[in-house]
Amino acid sequence: MSMITERPASNPAGQHPARAAEGTVARRDVRAVISAYVTLTKPRIVELLLVTTIPAMMLAEGGLPSLWLMAVVLIGGSLAAGAASVLNCYIDRDIDQLMRRTKRRPLPAHTVSPRSALIFGLVLAAVSVALMAAFTNLLAAALTLAAIAYYDLVYTLWLKRSTPANTFWGGACGAAPVLIGWAAVTGSLAPAAWGLFAVVFFWQMPHFYPLAMKYKDDYARAGIPMLPVVASVRRVNAEILIFAWLTVLTSLAVWPLGLSAIYGVPTLVVGAIFLVEAHKLCRRATRGEAVKPMRLFHWSTTYLTIVFVAVALDALI
Repeated sequence: MSMITERPASNPAGQHPARAAEGTVARRDVRAVISAYVTLTKPRIVELLLVTTIPAMMLAEGGLPSLWLMAVVLIGGSLAAGAASVLNCYIDRDIDQLMRRTKRRPLPAHTVSPRSALIFGLVLAAVSVALMAAFTNLLAAALTLAAIAYYDLVYTLWLKRSTPANTFWGGACGAAPVLIGWAAVTGSLAPAAWGLFAVVFFWQMPHFYPLAMKYKDDYARAGIPMLPVVASVRRVNAEILIFAWLTVLTSLAVWPLGLSAIYGVPTLVVGAIFLVEAHKLCRRATRGEAVKPMRLFHWSTTYLTIVFVAVALDALI
């Protein structure tokens, strides 16, 4: 008879099975907590904001800014956007638990405590502003602080809960990274910076209204007066079309402000497609057909990405 005793394959070091299991659970818990805090920062929103920041910096520089400056702005901008999102989750924790789309977020799901989320958000905000102040300039730092404060104190606390114009007035927050990136490079703001700011500002209505259409019942349940909740289909259609046209026309108005055909031609093409999609959505809504609002939502993201990639290419070539 063999005297060799086999150890379990999952416990090669001979550790007590109960302790090994405890260690595995602890590692899973740590990963779950880290994942919850990352979720609070809404990484997909951060990505979209950075898509507009770096091209704006490149246009301001007339080429590629220093890698150090881009790294500082990327890190500082990511921390600032993450801070604004975390504080947004903290403020909105009461309505998030009422909406199917948001009830699994860390605060409604009780994965992170409100106090911890508040501290986390404030620390991210402080670090982001300090980083921008120390390594860029005071204008960029002031714009960063203003964007965080406006998004959380003006938009989230007040506008979102009180007026169907919340998306319009809140649009300044989403467009702020363009100005922050430009200011970080030049210490000032030029007409082209304001032009790109206007593109992102107007774009947010035809981008977000389709999402609000899809989750109309959710917003109504939470008592949030998003435009599709409180207005007629005709009114929503009109605003989508007005702001889609303003977005495209503004993007073309930026063309003469130091940009060439490298920017203008693709912007014209994707702008035309964007307008076609907006008109298709509104036509289906008017006829009472299935509108598929997320088609315009996703295409609007593609549109903005292509426009700002064109800005970056124009600055480089």
